[in-house]
Amino acid sequence: MVVTVAATGSDTAEPLHSTTFASRYVRDQLPRYRMPSGSIPKEAAYQIISDELMLDGNPRLNLASFVTTWMEPECGKLMMDSVNKNYVDMDEYPVTTELQNRCVNMIAHLFNAPIGEDETAIGVSTVGSSEAIMLAGLAFKRKWANKMKEQGKPCDKPNIVTGANVQVCWEKFARYFEVELKEVKLTEGYYVMDPKKAVEMVDENTICVAAILGSTLTGEYEDVKLLNDLLVAKNKETGWDVPIHVDAASGGFIAPFLQPELEWDFRLPLVKSINVSGHKYGLVYPGVGWVIWRSKADLPDELIFHINYLGTDQPTFTLNFSKGASQIIAQYYQLIRLGFEGYKHIMENCKLNAAVLKEGIDATGRFDVLSKADGVPLVAIRLKDSTNFSVFDISENLRRFGWIVPAYTMPADAEHVAVLRIVIREDFNRSLAQRLLTDINKIVGELDAHAVHAIKLSTAAAAEGASKSTVDAVTEAFKGLAGNKKAGVC
Repeated sequence: MVVTVAATGSDTAEPLHSTTFASRYVRDQLPRYRMPSGSIPKEAAYQIISDELMLDGNPRLNLASFVTTWMEPECGKLMMDSVNKNYVDMDEYPVTTELQNRCVNMIAHLFNAPIGEDETAIGVSTVGSSEAIMLAGLAFKRKWANKMKEQGKPCDKPNIVTGANVQVCWEKFARYFEVELKEVKLTEGYYVMDPKKAVEMVDENTICVAAILGSTLTGEYEDVKLLNDLLVAKNKETGWDVPIHVDAASGGFIAPFLQPELEWDFRLPLVKSINVSGHKYGLVYPGVGWVIWRSKADLPDELIFHINYLGTDQPTFTLNFSKGASQIIAQYYQLIRLGFEGYKHIMENCKLNAAVLKEGIDATGRFDVLSKADGVPLVAIRLKDSTNFSVFDISENLRRFGWIVPAYTMPADAEHVAVLRIVIREDFNRSLAQRLLTDINKIVGELDAHAVHAIKLSTAAAAEGASKSTVDAVTEAFKGLAGNKKAGVC
């Protein structure tokens, strides 16, 4: 093992790398924040970097993240074989472009898009759901603005209605593209957007209502069907045409396999676009996402750029330009390798492992489980009694055993609720679940013992203080008596 320590150059006060093993290749210390003046052997560069990376957490034990942390070696090889391909060079890599188009159509069919026999789906790959949401939001904003202009109405105050539980990318969209974000506040015991309250907030300037299929906080699906029905009625009453976008970043690759009867997708007439993260339960390493539109009419033509300096006319609708092709190829591998049956088995297994973990946590009698059985496979819990310690203490102590489990407070108006969330992915098995339960029980026991010890010390200190106060009072009384006594012969 190479030990890396910090050093400082006397002449520049620049933080430096100082290594032991690498010293057989490198004699001079390396600056951290400036490019070194000379080259070093490849072995030394590798050793220096790999040593620092050892201090990162273990991705497999990172239960904070929904992102895929394991793939089959064959898929990994395909990714490495194509790591030098720039996806945007469509003319140079036509097969890669074809694989992307196949993925778009497969996902669109999975989401029940109304595609005719001779039609192709409308969609695009992205670097993740954040970019996908930006693109979908831009399409809604432009389509709304065009409609308002046609009606001779102002289009300078667009808004979007979401729950307060949305992921930060929605706040980014609103801020970056100057759209008012109208959030439905949460309440204790109900940690997703209330469709009735959401529809009440809709007005003529609402470009869309965003529903979440798999809340980041508790994994729960929002009721898109009820939202659609209420919004249909409001649109009919007012003459508006407010649509729905479904943020299915986490749930889009779960619900179709575990709850195919659940209506949340393009079966609902007001759902115009859906995003999903391929690098979450699409089972691909980061970063790849997808956004699918209901039809060509839902993506304004003026947002699509055409470039020809790479060889042929190429339409593009992305926030990025260059991006790797590896993740797209990996997504195609997973779709054909697993098929519907394979995805279903994996999601069923994740759900069962979440149930096992939930049962074990319930058995402790120390936690309330906030997550639902139907939804993203995760376990969100809060302490029944946080008088002596909090979920933040548990989260911090779990890192001693290598686990990365986040603790957080709920958004407005449920900020007083503090939660510990454990995400179940494909590579989290029963053995790991049992190990995690053992470690949680151990930590709770230690925190209990520490609290009891602290109470004993506090009690002893208070008693000692009381005794000292009594002695001091008696002493002062005798001093007073002696002070008042007149001097005389003994």
